[in-house]
Amino acid sequence: MSEVTLVRGRWIVTGGSDAADVLSEGAVAIEGNTIREIGSYATLRKKYSGASVLGSDSVAVVPGFINAHHHSNGASAAQHGVPDMLLEPWLLALRRMRSSDVYLNTLLSSARLLATGVTSVVDVHGGRGTAQAFDDRARRALKAYNEAGIRVAFAPGIRTQCHLVSGIGDDENFRSALPEEIRVESEMDLPAPGDAGADDYLGIMEGLCREFANHPTIDIWYGPPGPQWVSDDLLCRIAEAAEHHDTGIQTHGEESYYEKLQGPRDYGKPVILYLHDLGVLGPRFSIAHGVWLSEPEIEVMAKTGAAVSHNPSSNLRLRAGIAPLNAMLDAGMTVALGMDGNTINDDEDMFAEIRLALRLQRTPRLGTPAPANTRILEMATAGGARLMRQESRLGRLAPGFAADLVLVDLKRITWPWVAPEVDPRDLIIMRARAGDVTTVLVDGEVVLRDGQPTRVDLAAVAAELRSAMAATPYPSEAAERAERLMPHLEAYYREWEQPELDPYISYNSRS
Repeated sequence: MSEVTLVRGRWIVTGGSDAADVLSEGAVAIEGNTIREIGSYATLRKKYSGASVLGSDSVAVVPGFINAHHHSNGASAAQHGVPDMLLEPWLLALRRMRSSDVYLNTLLSSARLLATGVTSVVDVHGGRGTAQAFDDRARRALKAYNEAGIRVAFAPGIRTQCHLVSGIGDDENFRSALPEEIRVESEMDLPAPGDAGADDYLGIMEGLCREFANHPTIDIWYGPPGPQWVSDDLLCRIAEAAEHHDTGIQTHGEESYYEKLQGPRDYGKPVILYLHDLGVLGPRFSIAHGVWLSEPEIEVMAKTGAAVSHNPSSNLRLRAGIAPLNAMLDAGMTVALGMDGNTINDDEDMFAEIRLALRLQRTPRLGTPAPANTRILEMATAGGARLMRQESRLGRLAPGFAADLVLVDLKRITWPWVAPEVDPRDLIIMRARAGDVTTVLVDGEVVLRDGQPTRVDLAAVAAELRSAMAATPYPSEAAERAERLMPHLEAYYREWEQPELDPYISYNSRS
């Protein structure tokens, strides 16, 4: 037998929804990178008398959270001076952001995630430029993830169409209607000669999939940014490649009001039904957001096993609306929880995301849907594991599962008093926050101790990022181009609007 570590807690929350899934005065026995057994601390301490012990009777031990959709930013958009707005104008406004080092961004993001108890993340990574630049950028992000020790499904993607507006084939028509000076300027935001195309992308992904095939904490996924931004041919080729490498695909879908309109406008049907016709849906396929999913789309996603990452903070910040979570859960869809690099308080706190997801779905009448606390907690753990197709080893504390655990200090949470009959899960969901996380294990290794990452010098990374950003000039030309283009982009989308589907007037209409 190899060395065993005991992780002790006042409460061991294994991840199930029954009362029996919480063990008082318990411990988790870890051997290597795997949970060996769970039981009372007294029994396991006697059985493994020589084991080292983490935790105490003043912490709760919970499964590592899974952030099912993310963008690993260093400084947030708000810190770059880009305010919240509707998705489509916001994407244009992001051109005001200074360029930054993806390696430093990813290290900083990983540290923030670990500090809030996230042990696994799906990172949808966008890139442009030459094939070499795209490959280099992806590898720098992967280097950071490997150093930080967090578990990641890294999903790079590129755009091959709809570089200015989201209507399929509309870029040229949109540009032709612009005033001449702005039309000329808009060419600077189109791909340059030599930029990576579909074949380049698939070749790079082939290499990454092979290179990281046996990595213990890194999986390579395909990350097409959205159905409107890649061709049908590329989507189908991605689906074939993902099947060949037995890996996942994540894209954005049905996020905004205008994306809801885009499906019937360009495909003659809602976009998820169109993707079903293409044959790309299945258990390895997930979308982020799904705010405007219709009932038929929910049904087909449940039927095919496709999953959704619910991102309530981002949906509110970008004025997308509130996703039909109750309907998705009722249909039996795989639903996980994601922070999208865009949380409600701009702080990457998974506990706050859990509370927001819970409270937004409480309908105001007796007998109408409202998810239980444990159901939302399950979305942040086992739901994410199902989305990652890792439900047999992630998302729960059970023998044979990966040793991804989080220790939550209970001192502040239980001060000044707590009823002895309280359900510990309710207490954690209602009161815990990122600052209460003391220790995090990923794959059996302590990667956060006393609230600080063990593999990353966080202060040094922050100082290096701060210095680099201070030396990076403001992209004034790109920002000015975006400012001049903004009213034309907004006018373009206003032509799509259908008052009967206005999210303020007919908010609950999903058909």
